[in-house]
Amino acid sequence: MTMATEMEVCLRLPTRVLYQGLARKLFAVAENGAFGMLPNHIDFVTSLVPSVLILTLANGSEQIFGIDEGILVKHGHQVDIAIRRGVPGEDLDSLQESVRKNFIEVDEDERVARSALSRLEAGMVRRFADLQRPKP
Repeated sequence: MTMATEMEVCLRLPTRVLYQGLARKLFAVAENGAFGMLPNHIDFVTSLVPSVLILTLANGSEQIFGIDEGILVKHGHQVDIAIRRGVPGEDLDSLQESVRKNFIEVDEDERVARSALSRLEAGMVRRFADLQRPKP
């Protein structure tokens, strides 16, 4: 196997490609913590959490993205990343704040809404069960 100095990275949203190009390094955050990846890294799949994704490009510059949850698949020298939401960023501090505000807090609101909906559904199931019971 040849030792590559770059990997092809494709960062996809549900409706479009956010980034596609060569990178020398990738930094991301999975459910079990942050990790870095070089082109000859072993193939693997991992779930990503709302965080900042950093790519070191072929020319040595860095491209940063605020990302929502998603999945990263590395196979050979190809890295495919599918995320629900994402934005390119200029500086790390403002991007981290944007991720916290727009992705993490929204996910917490969604969790609360799903929990309330589950309680409502459980209540409806109990009421239907009560309606089906014979009256004494």
